[in-house]
Amino acid sequence: MKVKITADSTCDLPQDIVEKYNIGITPLYIIMDEKPYKDRIEISAADLFEYVESGKGITRSNAINISEYQEYFSEWLKECDAIVHISISNHFSACNQSARIAAEDFDNVYIVDSLSLSSGSGLLVLDAAIMADEGKSPEQIVEKLEQLIPTVEASFVIGTLKYLHLGGRCSGLAALGANILKLNPCIGVIDGKMEVVKKYRGVFRNIILQYVEDRLNESRNDIDTRRIFVTYPPGTPEDIVNSVVEKVKSLRSFDEIICNEAGCVISNHCGPICLGILFYRK
Repeated sequence: MKVKITADSTCDLPQDIVEKYNIGITPLYIIMDEKPYKDRIEISAADLFEYVESGKGITRSNAINISEYQEYFSEWLKECDAIVHISISNHFSACNQSARIAAEDFDNVYIVDSLSLSSGSGLLVLDAAIMADEGKSPEQIVEKLEQLIPTVEASFVIGTLKYLHLGGRCSGLAALGANILKLNPCIGVIDGKMEVVKKYRGVFRNIILQYVEDRLNESRNDIDTRRIFVTYPPGTPEDIVNSVVEKVKSLRSFDEIICNEAGCVISNHCGPICLGILFYRK
């Protein structure tokens, strides 16, 4: 049986992985000047940042609708026997709900709520693709994903609350206070929702290393060292990324370290100054 793995563009997987495993990507939309643009296809995060920073206005993200999912699934089923689709957490977007409704028209489309976002979802998508490549059935893949979902540890540090504020996810007073105090919140994804788990104070390039050390603390014995993602928006200085990778290596021996850029939807909320590490717990 040929099983195709598909996912929202919010999974932020590098293009080489998407191509290697023939993963189907359903792009969400960025609304700019009241016009919709497909994430990573018709607009880049760099375009988004340039627009917002120029003062022309704000951008927002839109979910994929039911009819679009139906079209995607119908087209992909021409080349496979079943589809396992992994979505961004239902707490962040209507994508999961729309995909589930669309899947009701098919008896061989399986929808999985990642209860995560960005590379937290990407971890699951990649493992699903590997399982499909190994010939696992859709039922086996879904069962394994449901076991993995609670073990995903997704977090990131934001260097500016400007974009969260513009998107209505942070009050102006809170953003102002954080900027004055040079506070950088660490956001963790817990039970499919975002929560502030810690606040760092100082220069971003300095505190990001403390953040990595906190998350990969040597006293922890619950970290799965198969794979870790280091995820950041386009334009992040290469020296910061390299220093994070070296810090990760000094703390843990991961089999695989994947550096990847966040897409437009994630960047739209987190802004140009952000970095996260995402991995499994045992």
